[in-house]
Amino acid sequence: MLSEVLLVSAPGKVILHGEHAVVHGKIALSVALNLRTFLRLQPHSNGKVGLNLPNIGIRRAWDVAKLQMLDTSFLKQGDVTALTPEQVEKLKEVAGFPEDCADHEHLAVLSFLYLYLSICQSQRALPSLDVAVWSELPTGAGLGSSAAYSVCLAAALLTACKEIPNPLKDAEAASRWTEESLELINKWAFQGERVIHGNPSGVDNAVSTWGGALRYQQGKISSLKRPPALKILLTNTKVPRSTKALVAGVRSRLLKFPEIVAPLLTSIDAISLECERVLGEMAAAPAPEHYLVLEELIDMNQHHLNALGVGHASLDRLCQVTMAHGLHSKLTGAGGGGCGITLLRPDLERPEVEAMKQALTSCGFDCWETSIGAPGVSVHTAASLDAPVQQALDGL
Repeated sequence: MLSEVLLVSAPGKVILHGEHAVVHGKIALSVALNLRTFLRLQPHSNGKVGLNLPNIGIRRAWDVAKLQMLDTSFLKQGDVTALTPEQVEKLKEVAGFPEDCADHEHLAVLSFLYLYLSICQSQRALPSLDVAVWSELPTGAGLGSSAAYSVCLAAALLTACKEIPNPLKDAEAASRWTEESLELINKWAFQGERVIHGNPSGVDNAVSTWGGALRYQQGKISSLKRPPALKILLTNTKVPRSTKALVAGVRSRLLKFPEIVAPLLTSIDAISLECERVLGEMAAAPAPEHYLVLEELIDMNQHHLNALGVGHASLDRLCQVTMAHGLHSKLTGAGGGGCGITLLRPDLERPEVEAMKQALTSCGFDCWETSIGAPGVSVHTAASLDAPVQQALDGL
């Protein structure tokens, strides 16, 4: 077991193009969002294992000796397989939860216990440690916050238990794991996601592990070669929505108007392909005209998503406000409210961006200026973290 403190971060995600179409076998482009989740793992000798999740107001601790005595044989050592519903119930007993609890807060704790007990089984005795997780990502906004959490947990626990080497060398501020280590991190993170979401696609944890941009189609995930880091404004309309209801709405529209809706889905697929092609060109030599094409694709896709019935007045407002400043936006994820993204061209003047953010904030929206195509899961030195992140972790 490692004796030093580990600091790990992983990005969230946004869908650039292909939301809803992906349900019907088309391509989706998912990109790493540089709003990150940070985890600090501190080894101890106090005989306890602690979990602190300030974003959702959770602090739990367990006696290692008690956990050691429990029958956790249902978690096979080193076995990266899905938990059965019976195993999840057993895990709830271990956590001391009532049987009927299924809210995300409880599931985040279950996911931690599952990964801790499974990964640390290789140790002679379960290690005593404290884990604190703080995130820049809002939860429940379709930005992959649970995947970033699972990826951070898997990376930190595997490294602490020396299942994978710590890639951080002296004099480095931050480092990333080898491809082989990332594969293992991703496998375990996917299982952590399954505890939280039941049947996730695996895209969110893959984007958070590898970073950059991924293409997803019918269960196949592949990485885009060196996508450029694009500046965006991410806006949360804070309008709640049901992904399930929105997906069902598109399906019923497709059944009702197949001749109209099927071509829309094919067209969205073509938008994703064209975007992939442009990003490939930009990786080699970005030019101003690339941004113009990306903006046109954003506009066309937003209109298509409205035609599918997943728009919302709040998203129309976002598009109007940004268009008044000469910028282009679309919804990202399920739609019906939720989040939208606005491409920020490199030639933008600072006052223009500030004026737009102010206008969006006065609509009651939350805005973050960030980038997409961000690096995947990374390990950091304390000194390399931004002051707000350091302060947040120090306060835990």
